[in-house]
Amino acid sequence: ETGITFIFVTHDQEEALTMSDRIAVMSAGQLQQLGEARDIYERPNNIFVADFIGETNLLQVDIQAIEKGQATCVLPGGQTLLCEAVEGVDKGARAHISVRPERLVLSDKPIKGESLKVEVIENVFVGTDVTTHLGVENGPKLIVRSSNSARGNKRVFDPGTTAHVQMESGSARLLRD
Repeated sequence: ETGITFIFVTHDQEEALTMSDRIAVMSAGQLQQLGEARDIYERPNNIFVADFIGETNLLQVDIQAIEKGQATCVLPGGQTLLCEAVEGVDKGARAHISVRPERLVLSDKPIKGESLKVEVIENVFVGTDVTTHLGVENGPKLIVRSSNSARGNKRVFDPGTTAHVQMESGSARLLRD
């Protein structure tokens, strides 16, 4: 609006996401990613950016196969997920999947290749949202954030129960190690 370029340095992620036309994420003096807020949040270039900007679930996986642009990713406990393949990740490679908590949905029904069997550890009511902590067999803990609205995923699973977590289409980001 003023015709002047401003450079604003902050460690406050929310401030950077809401105020900026473009964001440069840096670590140890190195540029990790430059782009618009939505691109950096939804399509991080690497594990550092995924973990630094917002909250994410990081799943370590081994790439079992790559066919037609889809990577078959195997978690430490043996469960598999399909994910969009990325350049530089080949069969047999170790990688990570980054998926934001609000992009996960809990269900009582599995979907092969698209959901993980999980155990519900805890539900935390935070007003506008319900945050559900999950355990994956021989794997990491996951967090699912559901809207506390009539349109939101109102199904709350009791701690100790088995459920299935599904990722919204296109929300899982495969990152090279």
